[in-house]
Amino acid sequence: MDKPTKLWANHTEAVFYITLILFVIGTVNVFSASFVLAGQLLHDSYFFLKRHMMFFLIGFVAMLIIGRMNYHILRKFVVPIGLAAIGLLVAVHFGGAEANGARRWLDLAGIKFQPSEIAKLAVVIITANYLGPRLDRNRKIDLFSAPLWFSFITFGFVLKQPDMGTAMIIIGLCLLIYLIAGLPRHQIALLVCGGTAAVVMLSLVASYRADRIYAWLNPWAYQDSIGYQTVQSLMAIGSGGLWGTGLGMGTSKFYYLPEAHTDFAFAVLCQEMGFIGAGIVLVLLALLGIYGAKIAAVASDGFGKLLAIGAIGIVVGQGVINIAMVSGLLPVVGVPLPFISFGGTSLVVNFCAIGLLISVSRRATVKKRKEDNQPPPAPKKLRLVTPSNS
Repeated sequence: MDKPTKLWANHTEAVFYITLILFVIGTVNVFSASFVLAGQLLHDSYFFLKRHMMFFLIGFVAMLIIGRMNYHILRKFVVPIGLAAIGLLVAVHFGGAEANGARRWLDLAGIKFQPSEIAKLAVVIITANYLGPRLDRNRKIDLFSAPLWFSFITFGFVLKQPDMGTAMIIIGLCLLIYLIAGLPRHQIALLVCGGTAAVVMLSLVASYRADRIYAWLNPWAYQDSIGYQTVQSLMAIGSGGLWGTGLGMGTSKFYYLPEAHTDFAFAVLCQEMGFIGAGIVLVLLALLGIYGAKIAAVASDGFGKLLAIGAIGIVVGQGVINIAMVSGLLPVVGVPLPFISFGGTSLVVNFCAIGLLISVSRRATVKKRKEDNQPPPAPKKLRLVTPSNS
């Protein structure tokens, strides 16, 4: 009886092709959601699409390079990676480009990028590097150790920009890796209580964050003011129906839905591709998470396991948060949907995260092949012990 044909030859191939499919869907969506804005304000309907493709080339090459390298090399550069992340955030604080009341970008020769996105990768690498060897040696995991303090520093700089959504993701990635590594129960309880109190305090300490909470709880009561974005997003999602209005035919991008090509790109996708298109994206993200978890499970060491978990958090975790935000299940936090939303730095970082997953998967495959090809141990020779004459 013939064996059933497998869709993917291995986990590496699955992650690679799922990522490319998501990117293709996202590229179509980015152009459809942005050509009106780009044409009227920038006099070039292809402006955002061209930048999207430019950053794709950078990210795709980075993914191929990272995927082919031995991820253990990163352990030699942990200190420079951490210093570079902090240095870039400091540079943003003192000389970053400002837009919409936030200072989040650095402008180098006309190319803007967000160091806070790079900080996500840095936190994952640093935390995995510290906890991985402890996981291998079954050593006690302590929450109050170096990676947490590094995460708090980056958290503070990003929160100051202000960008609470990205700041929460940065600290969340660090804590996710700690939890997977194995925190003591009393520290998990402390984390839950302290984290809940911190989120409530940070949400209410600034008036615009409190407004977002009110708009989240009852957006229809504030549909002409602070709830406008959420209401327009829900209307766009609902108007798509089963099959959608058709590519390019959605009305939400005609200035009805702010940030239609960035944070709320999923709402445009739902309107134009319908429930079917949204379902495909959800299934692809779920598959990416499943295959990523399988890669983490077979990783050759603790560093690889935690690195894979962090990469899943960057891509799939952020995707879940964005979709929940666009659907009104979470307050508006300004988090893009990986591979679907427009965002140059975010796209490059997401491809780098996929590269880390591929690197961990390939290393695990190489190790398994070596183990499978090893000859069985030679049988021990029996020594005959003759009784000595007394």
